[in-house]
Amino acid sequence: MQFSAKAKYIRYSPNKLRLLVDAIRGKNVDYVLNILKTIPIKKVLPVKKLVESAAANAKSLKNIEAADLVLKEIRVDRGPIFRYYKPGAMGRASVQRRRLSHITVMLESVES
Repeated sequence: MQFSAKAKYIRYSPNKLRLLVDAIRGKNVDYVLNILKTIPIKKVLPVKKLVESAAANAKSLKNIEAADLVLKEIRVDRGPIFRYYKPGAMGRASVQRRRLSHITVMLESVES
């Protein structure tokens, strides 16, 4: 049985989030939540909230505890890019890009 959750328009670059997501892919949900609680980086918060949301979906739909779930798939996709201008060298305008990302989490129950 699979359970999913999505978060869109996260204000962190996909490249920076993928480094974090690659470390937790394929692990137990309880273990992942304990890891994410101890990492003192701000970009952990949306990933942690999304994993908790997917675990809550599993609990409400099929009454499956977080200890019985595994992170089957977690994916960070590229979202839209906000472009804005800031003053650059010699009176020019330089383009600044604010990258957004979409995160998808799929949990799977472990049959014991």
